[in-house]
Amino acid sequence: MIPQKKKVSLFDGKTFNGWEGDTVKTWKIENGAIAGGSLEETVPHNNFLCTRKTYSNFILNVKFKLTGHEGFINTGVQFHSVRSKDPSYEMIGYQADLGAKFWASLYDESRRNKTLIAPDSVEVLKLVKLNDWNDYQVRSENGRIRIMLNGKQTVDYTEPDKFIPQQGIIGLQIHGGGKAKVFYKDIFIEEL
Repeated sequence: MIPQKKKVSLFDGKTFNGWEGDTVKTWKIENGAIAGGSLEETVPHNNFLCTRKTYSNFILNVKFKLTGHEGFINTGVQFHSVRSKDPSYEMIGYQADLGAKFWASLYDESRRNKTLIAPDSVEVLKLVKLNDWNDYQVRSENGRIRIMLNGKQTVDYTEPDKFIPQQGIIGLQIHGGGKAKVFYKDIFIEEL
C-alpha cells in the first residue's frame, strides 16, 4: 500500500519561513495573513513572494482577499514557475489569476503572455466575494490543471505543449499599476 501524503501548511501565520521575496517594502505579515501591496501608493510593478521549494503534482489551497480602489487591481498564484532574470521581479510560468476580468482564469505569465482558459465572466462574478475572503484551489496533475473558486470549478485545462515545465516554485503576486492590497492565509499543499 502506498502511504498517503498529507496536507502541509506553507505559512505558519507568523514568519516568512520557506518563502523569499521583498519582505521589507512589498510583503508583510498582518493579523496572521501574508499582505502584499498598498492602498496608499500605486504598486510600481508586479511583485512575488515565492516558495523556496519546487513542486510538481499537487493540490494547493489558499484563502485570499483582494482589495483596491484605483488602477489595475489584480493578483494571482504562480505555479510551475521560475523567477525571471530580466526583469528580476517578474516570474515565468502559469498563474491562477485573480481580479476584474481575470477571476479564476489560467494565465501564462512572461512566456506566452495570454490567458490560456477563462471561465464565463458572468458566472464567476456570482462566485467571488469582492473585498472579502475567498477559497481558491489549484490542482495540477501531469499537465492537467484545474482551478476552483469558493468550491466551484472554473478551469479544467490540459497542457498540449509537452515542453512546458510541469514543476517549479509557487509565487503569490501583487500586480503593478494599482493601489491594491492582497491578503493570503491558510495556505496548504498536498503533493500528489
